This record gives sequence, structure tokens and C-alpha cells, in this order.
Amino acid sequence: MRRVTTKRTLSSLAIPVLVLAAASTLLGASPFPERQAPRPLNIVLMGTDGRDTITAAEKRKFHAGGIACNCTDVLMLIHVSARRDRVSVVSMPRDSYADIPPHRDESSGEERGTHPAKINGAYAEGGPALTIATVESMTGVSVDRYLQVDFRRFIDAVNDVDGVRVCTPRTLKDSATKLNLKPGKHRLTGGRALQYVRSRHVDRSADLGRIQRQQRFLVNALSGLRAKKALTDPVGMARVVNTLVGSGQVEQGFDAGELVQLAAALDKVPARALEFTTVPIAGFNETRPDIGSTLAWDRKRADAMFAKLRADRPLMKADADPKPKDPPSLMGYAPVRGSRFTCG
Repeated sequence: MRRVTTKRTLSSLAIPVLVLAAASTLLGASPFPERQAPRPLNIVLMGTDGRDTITAAEKRKFHAGGIACNCTDVLMLIHVSARRDRVSVVSMPRDSYADIPPHRDESSGEERGTHPAKINGAYAEGGPALTIATVESMTGVSVDRYLQVDFRRFIDAVNDVDGVRVCTPRTLKDSATKLNLKPGKHRLTGGRALQYVRSRHVDRSADLGRIQRQQRFLVNALSGLRAKKALTDPVGMARVVNTLVGSGQVEQGFDAGELVQLAAALDKVPARALEFTTVPIAGFNETRPDIGSTLAWDRKRADAMFAKLRADRPLMKADADPKPKDPPSLMGYAPVRGSRFTCG
């Protein structure tokens, strides 16, 4: 039986907090070894539903309370091309059906064989290492690095850059997070940005709509950093990176200084060269008493998509520029360019 360890652990992680962290990670979560031939990089971005990193007052103000399940409610596979001229982001819905690989349970020490679960449950059973093993087994993509972030780091990083501008063509109102945005452009500071990327009760698109908002937020975080020339400002980026990952060497093999250098190296990647999609969905599986309701991936389309990542090919044809559906539909969320998400 293969034993999954947590050798690649980064730091404490927590929920859908993900997106600004991805801004720095996308632009530099791995080193560019100048003495080696360039190769693609695959990064898993995790956000769990842990709520212990923010204060009680912040939980009340931003409606971030509730009972945590210690799950990865946000999971993105980020592919950086070998030439560093393209970034492809594939979101994996938290309720996706998964076959969890064999591992030793972190809490009980019990050896467990392959078994079914929702993909977001892999973290609760075996931490980042089992999450990575699950993603690798489902996608066939070898993961080079991962990043995990929490509420505190997300809020502080957004505040470090004076907020992120988002835009919406329609009212966004969520009964759980109390997000309430009118149509138009809004600059969101840390706590309100957290509400924006967490909201999943805006409409019937549920988690798919939330995924799209997270992707929109990421693009506009990058756009804002680029407009301020922050990505090429070593001092400014060092502050943001230190907020996100702390200072010093981390176990993924990169440190804060490398992230700053890589942010500058990829500063010229335009929004049109960022590709965003969600794993193709075939529909819902039959509800099971042991794992509940799960989403079934469209294996044929998903396999074709992951084959492109493995071959370091773009997800879209060069002349393709489809308009994203808002809200997205369950089985019709095709890849879109980051330029489609940028606030005009």
C-alpha cells in the first residue's frame, strides 16, 4: 500500500481565501532555474474552511463563522507554461466525486485503502499530501508545488495592496456571507474581498458561480498589481509575499525572495494569456449514504483537457475568445481568457 506523507507541507491553511495568494503564486510559486532547460510548472492551490486565524469580531463583521469540516473548499490546478508566457487555471468543484488513494489516516494512524469521497475530504483525511495525491490520480498531472492560505493572510494581503477592484453586471447578494454588491465597479478591501470570494448563495449556480467570482477576483488582483507596477517592485512585492507565505525557506523548495523575483519575471504575461476553466461536469452522481451528493466529471472532456496540460499546450485555440456565461451553467462552462474577466 502506498503511504502518503506530508513532506510537502507549507504552513497552516484555511478556506476559499485563495485568490490573492494565487496572484503571487501564479506569478511565481516556483523557481526559474537559469542553468536548466525551462519546464512547465504545476501548482495546486488549496483553501480550507478553517476559521481559527481571524478574530471573533472579524467573524461577526464578515459573516465568516460556522462549523468547519477541515476540508479544501477551494482547489485549483495552476499550470505555468515552460516558456512562462501562458498560465492555465483549472478549478475543481469541492463536491467532485473522487477515489481517495491508499494512505495512513493522520488522526487515527489507520491504514486506509482506496475509497470514494468528495474531493474536498482528502485534506481532512491526510492533509496536503493526500490532497495532492488525489489530484494527481484524478488528473494524471504531476504536481510540482502547492500553496495553502488562510483567512488572515488573505485579508492582510488584500489590504497590503489597498484592495482589489471587481466589477459585476448584476446585483450579487448572498444570504450566508451577507455580500451585497450593486451592478458596477467596487474596490474591496480585505474583509469584503473575503466575502466576495466565499459567496456561493448568490444564485442557482452555487459553487460554480463562486468559482467564477474567484477567477474574476484573481484576474483583477493581477491587473491591479500590474497597473501599480507592484510586480516589479521588490520592496512592495516582498511585503505582500511575506504576508502570504511568511519569510524564510519553505518546504516546497522556494522562499519569499524567489517569489518576488518570479513575480517580476512574469509581469509581462497579459490577461489574454491567462486561461480559466472548471473541470468539465457530466452531472450529478446518484446520492450515496456514505458520501452524499457528488458531481461527476465528464471523463472524456476532462481527460482531453488534462492531456493538454501534460503536453504543455494551451486549453484554447489561438483565435478563440468566448464570452463567459454569468452565471455559469453546470455543464457548459468552457475555458475563457482572463481578459474577459478584467474590469474595463
